[in-house]
Amino acid sequence: MNLPELLRARPILQAPMAGGASTPALVHAVSGAGGLGALAAGYLSAEALGEQIDGVRGLGTDVFGVNVFVPSGAPAPEPALADYRSELAGDARRHGTEVGPARHDDDSWDAKVDLLASAAVPLVSFTFGCPSAGVLERLREAGSATVVTATTVDEARTAVSRGADGVCVQGVEAGGHRATFDPARGEDRPLLELLPEVVRAVEVPVIAAGGIMTGADAAAALAAGAVAVQLGTAFLRCPESGAHPPHKAALADPAFTGTALTRAFTGRPARGLTNRFMREHPGAPAAYPEVHHMTRPLRAAAARRSDPEGMALWAGTGFRQARELPAAELVARLYAEAAEAGARFRESLRT
Repeated sequence: MNLPELLRARPILQAPMAGGASTPALVHAVSGAGGLGALAAGYLSAEALGEQIDGVRGLGTDVFGVNVFVPSGAPAPEPALADYRSELAGDARRHGTEVGPARHDDDSWDAKVDLLASAAVPLVSFTFGCPSAGVLERLREAGSATVVTATTVDEARTAVSRGADGVCVQGVEAGGHRATFDPARGEDRPLLELLPEVVRAVEVPVIAAGGIMTGADAAAALAAGAVAVQLGTAFLRCPESGAHPPHKAALADPAFTGTALTRAFTGRPARGLTNRFMREHPGAPAAYPEVHHMTRPLRAAAARRSDPEGMALWAGTGFRQARELPAAELVARLYAEAAEAGARFRESLRT
């Protein structure tokens, strides 16, 4: 099945959420309900990713996606990392652990590409950059459609010029990491402002992501030119989601009143519920993946203590609309809401 056919058949995509939220059970439930579930390869070894792919297929699901982080650039300057290590010392004492090593790695890039080239997953998407034309062609020859996440028109054009089959446009409302190729030059634009520009600029299917929580949101994005929509935060409270219980609870906790972009947890801009850790570390260096590895023991210790103030509570701006429903039921409601909103929109055009 090529990408246009896949997206026409399954226009609701579950975002690939790195760090444990995207589980084989969630992918299976979403795809089984007529959506398109996706695993997140980020932070996993190639072996662990292979086990998750086998897990999805073992549940009887063959139509799904996998998202891969494109490696970052040069290592960050050591002085900035040393300063941030000193700044994190209080958090380490609070949780009885140590700041992690400031490691610069490629997230097992080559091994994951090799795995996916042999696994023939229906959809492979990329975040943090665009792979080479050779990588995209290799995956296409293996039977995978390819999508690159973009936050600007220029990024979308780059993806298409290298042979990507589609583009996922990420608005600033999205939870988790900004997908921008170069964080130093990224644009933070609302989805419905950026989306039509990208649709006009490229001749491939465009997926919309960022702040989509309901079927009405999905219908608005489709009306603006997208052929499909991708939702992440909307699925976090589903029982099949692997998000930590304190993370799920925080989405409905009135103590958490908003979201913000931060580099405090990973060194890359990412949107999450505003908490103590974010407020205490506003000047974190732009150093991914070094900062991710430094804070990883702190985040893990906070999760073990069920302390949401020290966790990365990734969430989009519409987080309060996240529903505690089984994933299949949520997908069914999204389709029903989108159909109703689309009918209202069409009726408004006739009157």
